Amino acid sequence: MSEDSDNYDMDAASFEGSDIVEDYQSSNPSEAFSDEDVDIDDNDAFNPSEALKPKKSKFDVDYKIYGIDDIINNQQSETDQVCNIFGLQPQDAIILLRHFGWNKEKLIERYSEDPDRILKQVGLAPGTSAAAQSDSRASPSRLKRVKGFTCEICFSGSEDASIQTLALSCGHRFCSDCWKMHCEEKINGQGESRKIECMQSDCQLTCATKTVMSEQIIGQIVSEDVFRRYQNLANKTYVEDNRRGLRFCPGPDCENVIECQVRGSDLESYIPIVLCKCGQVSCFGCSFNGDHRPALCGVTNLWVKKCEDDSETANWISANTKECPRCHSTIEKNGGCNHMTCRKCRHEWCWICMGEWSAHGTNYYNCNRYEEKSGKDARDGQQKSRVSLERYLHYYNRYANHEQSARLDRELYTKTERKMDEMQKSTSLTWIEVQFVKKAVETVTKCRMTLKWTYAMAYYLERNSMTELFEDNQADLEKAVENLSELLEKPLDVETIPDLRSQMQNATNYVKSRQIILLEDTLQGHLEGRWTYHAAIPSIA
Repeated sequence: MSEDSDNYDMDAASFEGSDIVEDYQSSNPSEAFSDEDVDIDDNDAFNPSEALKPKKSKFDVDYKIYGIDDIINNQQSETDQVCNIFGLQPQDAIILLRHFGWNKEKLIERYSEDPDRILKQVGLAPGTSAAAQSDSRASPSRLKRVKGFTCEICFSGSEDASIQTLALSCGHRFCSDCWKMHCEEKINGQGESRKIECMQSDCQLTCATKTVMSEQIIGQIVSEDVFRRYQNLANKTYVEDNRRGLRFCPGPDCENVIECQVRGSDLESYIPIVLCKCGQVSCFGCSFNGDHRPALCGVTNLWVKKCEDDSETANWISANTKECPRCHSTIEKNGGCNHMTCRKCRHEWCWICMGEWSAHGTNYYNCNRYEEKSGKDARDGQQKSRVSLERYLHYYNRYANHEQSARLDRELYTKTERKMDEMQKSTSLTWIEVQFVKKAVETVTKCRMTLKWTYAMAYYLERNSMTELFEDNQADLEKAVENLSELLEKPLDVETIPDLRSQMQNATNYVKSRQIILLEDTLQGHLEGRWTYHAAIPSIA
């Protein structure tokens, strides 16, 4: 589409409109939380259709969303074009397009050079054009009752009776029941839709490969349910094989397809996050189910794999085997508080960073930085391994903690929402006056996801002056998020709502601004090649 379409931020819970194709722009959190974003005044009437449209960020990617009907129409349109150019039957044009991965331009080029060779190559007999098939010697690819026929597969039939048979253009004829079983096994058993071939083992009489059954013939043989599954599989292969950059939305029960033109080399500097009409957020680059910004796709894949390999051991060590920094007694964490007091020596320390609790003061989030431990103390392999594990645990614990905290914040909102409904019914408060809590929870949840992935990225970063700036932005956002999270836990009473609402709105806006700063600087660093890693980051195909 040439005209700019509406942008939707991550707050969108639903989308209006039918399954026609629509243009979207990736909903970047920095875009969704722009400086132009304002809170609705108490007296304003709320209209979802009039919600503010965020500005497009230079870090966004353009993409389109198709419904399943659009996918079917696209296939039909491309098939019609090939039929009109070469005078082919639709079922044969579809086979050709599937063979070339729906690359119409490549098909036209190759077919124009040598039609017969291409037809044989894909499993079609030469002479399959519409003109040829209108000849009196029509293709035998149809159902036909033949008296005295004996099927070479099931040996059914007799000289006196006639049975229903089918032969493809290659001339190999079998009973319709065997063809039906063959198709059902391919479709239901093997999930095949690209190419269902002739059952004859040496079927290469007219083609370079086995003759391929057309969609039209398959529809005549199988039941409606099986043919419906075949069509669904065909739509799936259209998306999987298409070179245009198509992928199904990973959302549960969502049939939408997303088109995004992203090359593998782009993923070294861009993170193509897309938002489907169903509300599902995903990465088009690596198919990750969620928003993993600011970590690149390669970093994300590397981190997820490492966590799968190491997290079980790391969780056990982190939860059960930390030693008191002073007397080295083994301490088991059996509560949620991170303020630990050793029963043996009464030393007070932080479970997260192992530092003295008194040193935290009012600036608790000094412990978001990992202080590299000198390798001079690592005199043997065991000690080096322990230092490496401690480094991993530093980042993994904070990564996992933000994921857990986001879940707890959402659970808290569910409880608070019920109280908000009760207050609205029992007081003069309007619906809009109690929505500030929802906005705060959504903001905290999104920013915790951002923070979560900053720790995955930081684990692989080489330490330099740029890393220190990254950690400063990380710490500022983390502190702002925790302050807002504390406000969410305050009692929600009628008397305190005006003051709490003001505090929470101010804190929410500040958290958004800190997220903008962190994301924009980090993503700009990807574009500039500012970040260096101490591990080889895999490329995404």
